Amino acid sequence: MKDTIRIKLPAGLRAVSPGVTVAELLGVDASTPGDVIAATLNNHLVSLETRVDGDAQLRPVTRFDREGQGILRRACAHLLLAVAAQRDPALELAVGQSLLGGHFYEVRSPEGIPADLSALAQELNATMAQIVEADLPFERLTAPVEGAGRLLHDPSGSKRALLRYWPGPVVNLVRFLGLVDIQHGPFPPSSGYAAGARVVAYPPGLILQFAEGEQPPVTPEQGRTLWGCYSETRDWNRQVGIATLGDLNAAILEDRIEEVQQLAEAFHEKKIAQLADQIAARAGQIRVVCVAGPSSAGKTTFVRRLSVQLKVNGIQPVCIGLDDYYRPHDQCPRDQDGGPDLEALEALDVPLIHTHLERLLAGEEVRLPSFDFVRHRPTPESTWRPLRLQPDQVLLLEGIHGLNPALTAGVPPASRFRIYLNALTQLVIDDHNRIFTSDGRLLRRIVRDRRYRGTPAAETLARWGSVRRGEDRHIYPYQEECEGVFNSTLIYEAAVLKTFAQRYLLEVPQDHPSRVEAYRLLKFLELFVPVFPDVVPANSVLREFIGGSGFSY
Repeated sequence: MKDTIRIKLPAGLRAVSPGVTVAELLGVDASTPGDVIAATLNNHLVSLETRVDGDAQLRPVTRFDREGQGILRRACAHLLLAVAAQRDPALELAVGQSLLGGHFYEVRSPEGIPADLSALAQELNATMAQIVEADLPFERLTAPVEGAGRLLHDPSGSKRALLRYWPGPVVNLVRFLGLVDIQHGPFPPSSGYAAGARVVAYPPGLILQFAEGEQPPVTPEQGRTLWGCYSETRDWNRQVGIATLGDLNAAILEDRIEEVQQLAEAFHEKKIAQLADQIAARAGQIRVVCVAGPSSAGKTTFVRRLSVQLKVNGIQPVCIGLDDYYRPHDQCPRDQDGGPDLEALEALDVPLIHTHLERLLAGEEVRLPSFDFVRHRPTPESTWRPLRLQPDQVLLLEGIHGLNPALTAGVPPASRFRIYLNALTQLVIDDHNRIFTSDGRLLRRIVRDRRYRGTPAAETLARWGSVRRGEDRHIYPYQEECEGVFNSTLIYEAAVLKTFAQRYLLEVPQDHPSRVEAYRLLKFLELFVPVFPDVVPANSVLREFIGGSGFSY
């Protein structure tokens, strides 16, 4: 080992002795909770206690960074689970997905759901506040996979099921208040960093919130459209017999994946048919169907499949993509990085959309624009195709802004049907560790962009933050403004995407800023047993991203 190592810091180079901690290099007192919560060491996310033994590049990660927020949420979740287990070992909290700015937890106990969830929340919050004030340490452990299961707090057995197919000989664990869990990423040094943790009642469970300070109240009426979608998908998963990643891996290795795939795809087809039936029940009244959702939700394939089901009902759909109404990029609003904000409604020629909708519903002919994505501007008007809406036809309007009331302001509410589309996975790693809701869409986009658009994963990852910010501003505020919801996630899809995404993520250079996120996704994909893509049917939403679709795009 060298006597001196060189560390590249934001402030410059330092020569230090090997074995120094990240906290010492950053000048952070890890025993006093502050804004710096972790660091990237050679573009790998590490905790403040990590010791550095060789030349390296080091960057602090704060609680305000995306990576830091993930670490804080992990700490808040572990704090909640430890407090709940200490209060009543028979009380189980099973993590769900993101809802109303927090994470939903299903409450389980031998007596059923507690009658007074608000009282339970108040009791848990009081104890969590005391433990945050006490600033107790999170203890890290390493154990052989064979013996780790005996240490874990695992009432349902979901963690032991995951460990049966663990990709290595050892597993990193974290212990707090006697509760031991699998460590799926860095933790802050102590509970004092989790000052924003609090739960609110949301029947039939609790929502864990993370932000410090006063939070807006959560009422049982909020978010019920998304909650209904979550519940439906979770119930479907249970019918298939898969709720956790361990369940999925078992199904793959026991050669049950074809049945899982068939059921998952059948659920999709059933839901699409139900939406088509709702539209058909108002045939003659509904003239415009808006399909909206974030990037890589599968909108294009969904529109194709909905069109088939509408035709079964005797309705002839005509599809229009809102992307063809983009303004020239030099006329679009700017995002915070100075580039065109293509997620903003103002990036579209909204007056032209209004004119076309008004004329089409009046039975007049319009000429539909086409956008040149190479030159970043509309094609010449001479290339625009004519369209006149016939009495037996409905307009399918597909794009990210379909739920925004400003887009269809001139369409009578009785004449439109709005469908919100997203990929909202209900698969969890285990009962206490969730899968990031947006990771499914990110993996889809990485695979599609690399295979069919020539965009390397490093570029897709670098752009993803801007895409997410645009979705938060321009899409999610309107997700309850709909008459129907479709969840495009497939319970087996990450196992298929793994066969493509692993290679594309490994192409991200070690010194590229996107390597931090690439490494996180690679570690996540390690947990999945891969599934070969030949099990995916030609009409699947997944084919939009991996290729081989029976639809033309």
